[in-house]
Amino acid sequence: MSPAQAAAFRALVYEKAAACWRDLPWRRTADPYAILVSELMLQQTQVARVVPKYEAWMARFPDAASLAAAPADEVLALWSGLGYNRRALALHRAAKAIVDDFGGVIPRGEAALRTLPGVGAYTSRAVLAFAFDLPSPFLETNIRTVFLKHFFPGQEGVKDAALEAVAEATLDRAAPRRWYTALMDYGAEIKRAEGNHSVRGASYKKQAPFATSFRRVRGAVLKSLVEKRSVGIEELYASLPFSRETIEKGAEALVAEGFARYEAGSLTISS
Repeated sequence: MSPAQAAAFRALVYEKAAACWRDLPWRRTADPYAILVSELMLQQTQVARVVPKYEAWMARFPDAASLAAAPADEVLALWSGLGYNRRALALHRAAKAIVDDFGGVIPRGEAALRTLPGVGAYTSRAVLAFAFDLPSPFLETNIRTVFLKHFFPGQEGVKDAALEAVAEATLDRAAPRRWYTALMDYGAEIKRAEGNHSVRGASYKKQAPFATSFRRVRGAVLKSLVEKRSVGIEELYASLPFSRETIEKGAEALVAEGFARYEAGSLTISS
């Protein structure tokens, strides 16, 4: 891709995005902690569901120190409804690491960011772009949608390596925050109007329906645990509409992930 082609593509994206810009609360701040919270909440969760949870979270935990000092059950209770509750625990642990290892200040480098629990390549680079306006290429579903539509029309099984090359070539290094905001808004509009082009990407994985998935069982066990702090296994058998085997697997998953521990026949929330 020539510089002129990349510039023409950026101009197209900015033009398209201007007509579908979304006013989202985490776009009204450059606070790195707020950006980190939004990025973890947005993983595999629709924007409309995240907005009220984000606003309630920031009202209760406005900085890493307040989150780090909170008990795990309060953190999980406030997260309830977003799903994938392990993200809440990761964010809680990340806040403690920010306080203990970085003096309460979100680090500015990718390597340092990736030492935080729950922070991988995408999240670290998104924080760098949206909080610090620093350029680095990354992908997410809306960005993939834009690239697949414009650079890989009709192709199936497009690998991330090819999409990452496009991300690198087209990145607006002078304004990464503005660029990624535009890409995501344009991608969201493409998905609304045309469908999700990202299904043609090799990395695409369809989520199992929540109502019939193991996530539902695990979520129900966690909800009981958050409400009661300690709940007997027999009580879970009696109160939840699932088989003993799946309830046990849900409990074992929570223990393995650090949410809970077994104590004398009961499941107790980790502090």
